[in-house]
Amino acid sequence: MSALEWIDGTLNGTAFEAFGQPVKWSDMVGNTMGLIALALGWVRSLWTWPAQLLSGLVLVAAYASAQLGGGVGKQLLVIGVAAWGWYQWRRHSGADDADGAGSADGAAGTDGKVPVRFATWRERAWLAGGTAAGTLAVGGLFTLVPELSWNPWPDAYIFVGTLAAMVAQARGLVEFWFAWLLVDLVGVPLAFGSGLVFSGLVYVVYFVLVLWGLRDWWLRSRDRKATEPALEGAAA
Repeated sequence: MSALEWIDGTLNGTAFEAFGQPVKWSDMVGNTMGLIALALGWVRSLWTWPAQLLSGLVLVAAYASAQLGGGVGKQLLVIGVAAWGWYQWRRHSGADDADGAGSADGAAGTDGKVPVRFATWRERAWLAGGTAAGTLAVGGLFTLVPELSWNPWPDAYIFVGTLAAMVAQARGLVEFWFAWLLVDLVGVPLAFGSGLVFSGLVYVVYFVLVLWGLRDWWLRSRDRKATEPALEGAAA
């Protein structure tokens, strides 16, 4: 049996049925790995990135079988950004600053993990502007080439929104969680409508985990800010 035959016959085969629709092995395994990656990201574990990479590899097959070009492209980006995120977190979690607090651009905190912070207004503008421009560009491409996606604009939005979320995560920005919430709002109905039932169910679980993760990172960023020394000459 060739690799392609194994992907089509086994990996994209039916694991079970839910709500009258077949659940594919690729859909189930890939999204389960994605949930594990999200949980590892919550606790700021370096292993969140290998988990995201494996999730992306498996979900490429799932989205290709559903003819969602944006989903396939998104997972290819997930694989690339996961490698970059692994590098970023390894580089920034290797050593503490001299004062043990960590620098604003993501140096290690006192617990040896990447600290988290809120983005600057400039970073927020780049994230929002890049997401809007990217969605217009990718959505336009999917519209011009209908074979790439049966639902071009939501597919494009999820494609670009996921990239923005992962870039924010790699930089330790609390806004990473807000980006995932916005992606989930579109991802749930699109997944169910595309026959990827397990993806739809996992998106619902993502939504709950994202709310918890947002609270945790938000509190960590406030605790870190409170422990940073006041600037000389500034009111404490």
